[in-house]
Amino acid sequence: MRFVAPSRAALDPEVLRRPPLAAWSEAAEWIAATQFPSVAELNRGWEQDWRFVEQTPQLLADGLHYETRIHARAEIATRADNWHDFFNALIWRRHAVVKAALNRRQVAEIAVMGDKQRSRAQCALTHFDEGGVVVVLRERELLARWDAHDWRGLFWDARDAWHDGRIRAEVFGHALLEMALVPDKLITGKAVAVLAEDDATLRAALDAVAAAIDAGQLLNDPQELRALPISGIPGWHPANDASAFYDAAECFRPLRTGRVYPPPLRVAISSP
Repeated sequence: MRFVAPSRAALDPEVLRRPPLAAWSEAAEWIAATQFPSVAELNRGWEQDWRFVEQTPQLLADGLHYETRIHARAEIATRADNWHDFFNALIWRRHAVVKAALNRRQVAEIAVMGDKQRSRAQCALTHFDEGGVVVVLRERELLARWDAHDWRGLFWDARDAWHDGRIRAEVFGHALLEMALVPDKLITGKAVAVLAEDDATLRAALDAVAAAIDAGQLLNDPQELRALPISGIPGWHPANDASAFYDAAECFRPLRTGRVYPPPLRVAISSP
């Protein structure tokens, strides 16, 4: 069933007060406003080579693939009054380095596959673009719990780790932000795990993800991505302050027999 986001008039303000939407303080006014920002507003103050352009029939008449247009013209087609494309713009504004890496890989795949068929790599790139999460961990034990789908162990028993920085999730997929507009919705992302040393920053982790995507070391197959029910992260869902939530919620699925995740990306260099 196709997801339908609430209208701005019907938006429950409670969803803006908890993650992941609460993490977007720089765009809080745009998110909570009664109207969507124009493409001119989205471009304002964004010091990058790319530009958001309104997706109109005239724009689409160029016949270019969405990804090809970004690569060739630095134009990001954006539908007016559309939550999905609005959140896509926010991700571009915050994480352009990773977005650009995805675009370069997509264009390279299109050159091989054409614009009618999709490779396994294109599927992986799209899954991450739409529903991706970058998870930075500083302890292997937490990764072991995650790999085993030990959701109670990861989210409840290790609750303090989500507050003290031993594990952190940065939502990258704009579709996840759109789904977060619905109160009580159970949401699962498709995550890349980054095992980092204590002095490695989130920026360093994201730069490493972008470099690995560019080098073809990451996102070659959808099976690389780890399931992460972000509704289980402490404070991200109104019901997860009770341990019973982790036993009953449908998003906490057991590990499928034979399912093995790849090693995490490693980051050991700190950055300012």
